[in-house]
Amino acid sequence: MTWLTRHLKSWLPDLDFRVWILFVGRLLSQMGTGFTLFYAPIYFVNQVGLPATVVGLGIGSGAIAGIFGRIVGGSLADMPEWGRRWTLLASAVVSAIASFLLAIAYDFPLFLVGNLLLGLGIGLYWPPNEAVVADLTTVEQRREAYALTRLGDTLGLGFGVLLGGLIVALTSSYQMLFVIDGVSFIVFFGIVYWLIPETLHSEQSFDGLGKGWRVALSDRPLWVFFVANCLFTTYPALTQSALPLYFANFIPQSNGGMGFPEGVISALFAWHIALATLLQMPVARRLHGLSNSRILMISALVWGIGFAMVGMTGLLPGALGWATVGLGVMAIALVFYMPAASSLVVMLSPDAFRGVYLSVNSLCWALGYFLGPALGGWAMDQDEAIAHSFWMIVALSVLICLGILAMLSGMEDRRVEANSAKD
Repeated sequence: MTWLTRHLKSWLPDLDFRVWILFVGRLLSQMGTGFTLFYAPIYFVNQVGLPATVVGLGIGSGAIAGIFGRIVGGSLADMPEWGRRWTLLASAVVSAIASFLLAIAYDFPLFLVGNLLLGLGIGLYWPPNEAVVADLTTVEQRREAYALTRLGDTLGLGFGVLLGGLIVALTSSYQMLFVIDGVSFIVFFGIVYWLIPETLHSEQSFDGLGKGWRVALSDRPLWVFFVANCLFTTYPALTQSALPLYFANFIPQSNGGMGFPEGVISALFAWHIALATLLQMPVARRLHGLSNSRILMISALVWGIGFAMVGMTGLLPGALGWATVGLGVMAIALVFYMPAASSLVVMLSPDAFRGVYLSVNSLCWALGYFLGPALGGWAMDQDEAIAHSFWMIVALSVLICLGILAMLSGMEDRRVEANSAKD
């Protein structure tokens, strides 16, 4: 037992206990999100009876509300009247109301309002959450702290999807998933309210709602990173949206059919999530000494290799092997990307405007998850030649990322030197 305790201490990062509390809160709230993420379209199309196009429109409206939420959330997180804590609490309340509305939705207007509120709540959540992690850590701890919180997201979503399927199988009630999702946000509210004090210090705060955005909009390195990051965030979006369709419809089989069976596709993505979960903390710990932009360059190269392997899946023998290795490589790319991106934005931001800067980072995710499914869906609606070549084009797009990041690397070095001179 002593050996196990010592081994765990050497593996787990030494962080402020409030970061660990936030990790637990994120895991619980993301479990609730996992309950509804994959099952909401099935429920509202097959049981409520809404057309699939209408359901897609409603879910897309949530993404638009999320953009607004991210802008507001970042601004409020930096304001002394609100700060990180009250913005997180507001996000939990809005998200809980949205989940309970979706549980009782029987027509499109209620479904639309529920999705708009859910998108708004999620948008409000991300900037203050990331800012709290930055407030509670040193520069040296930050990558491991962000790796830990991303681990909470990954584990929560994974468990949520698995448990959601089990709950539906046992109860035949999709509505129960939305109720549990709402309860998970209430639990998250309690964790933040009782255990996470305000982390915005008076010397960090500022007066005036638009000042942070004026500073951010004039920060050239931030917007250079924004362009690269919008490309980066399309990669996991494509992995989750278009890649399952590619595996299901465009992979030749020995019996003359097309596509992997559903069980094989599920196993492939379970492997992808499991590997990302296992590697998140060890990889973050071994990246000390490299700048964030250089880590992102490594991630871009690995993404390119992964997408090229996926492109080989439909063209060369041994499709299952190519798919398995390709998804494994993309899990590694994701592990490199997650902590470095948030850490880079925090490094670029003045202390008084962390919330606003992190909302810019969060906006990249909103745009990436709009562009990825749209482009991927279009490609998967085309013939085989376009569907196969699409992944090679995505692989080559990392060259754009590499060029932008090479330019950003020099900017980051100069910003680090300037920050050191101030200290």
